Amino acid sequence: MPHVIVKMYAGKSSQQKSAIAEEITKALMTAANYGEGSVSVSIEDVAPDDWVEQVYKPDILAKPETLYKKPGYNPL
Repeated sequence: MPHVIVKMYAGKSSQQKSAIAEEITKALMTAANYGEGSVSVSIEDVAPDDWVEQVYKPDILAKPETLYKKPGYNPL
């Protein structure tokens, strides 16, 4: 039962967030053979000024073994 948490800059509309969740669900159904009812997706808004402390350091730098797509930026 995958649960995906998407953290991104605040400002996307509810419609955009729904579309993102739908595409992530489709990707998991295709790539990992999950049924739609098995997938859940949440989206967390993060203020740009908080990105490094709330996302980059704890989720990207501190967990390289879980990172399958590295970002193309280095805010440090």
